[in-house]
Amino acid sequence: MKQFIKTGGRHRTLEGWPLVFTLLVTVSILIGGAIEFIPLVLVESNIPKIDTVEPWTPLELAGRDLYIREGCNNCHSQMVRPFRHEIERYGEYSKPGETIYERPFLWGSKRTGPDLARVGGKYPNLWHVRHFDDPRSTSPRSIMPRYNWFLNWDLDYESIPGRLETLQTLGVPYTDQQIASSIDDARTQARGIAMDVEAAGGPASLETKEIVAIVAYMQRLGTDIKKSTASTSVQP
Repeated sequence: MKQFIKTGGRHRTLEGWPLVFTLLVTVSILIGGAIEFIPLVLVESNIPKIDTVEPWTPLELAGRDLYIREGCNNCHSQMVRPFRHEIERYGEYSKPGETIYERPFLWGSKRTGPDLARVGGKYPNLWHVRHFDDPRSTSPRSIMPRYNWFLNWDLDYESIPGRLETLQTLGVPYTDQQIASSIDDARTQARGIAMDVEAAGGPASLETKEIVAIVAYMQRLGTDIKKSTASTSVQP
């Protein structure tokens, strides 16, 4: 004991070998991390699932990428917290299983604007078109900047299959058939939105513009969990 106190203990020997000490610390961290992380990945019951939650359609995915490109997640959250005042304002609180296919997640941490987790279906398509073109036309006190280029810039349909392939690689269950038909599917959905906007008195010929993608994304947010309460089962 006196010898250990005098010399500083056996650990002093390891501290005198910096490379060996660093290697042993690294190995210890890797082993500890593996023990904690691997079960979370391998045990399927650890992943909360909701039957009605599905991956984004090709057009919605393109809209989501526009949402990220423009930094919308810096001012809007997508998570309704389980507090009464939030539920009364935004709707049902967010569930972990709703974002199982998010790569990356867009929960957000700041609300300069309102939470968007339940905005899908709340407003008609034309409202969103007008809001992005001029936010004050729909919300007079809004401080949101204009995103009127959405109505003028062409949507890059050709990039959509690659976006789906990337998410497929990351574990989102897109099939090869869905990827192969993604451009046609996106154009079909875009045409439907554009026709609805025009029929409601909005601008014509928007099916080739970015606006239809971001509107499709907005209209999808929070709707999966509302599809059918009877057929929805949440697995722990």
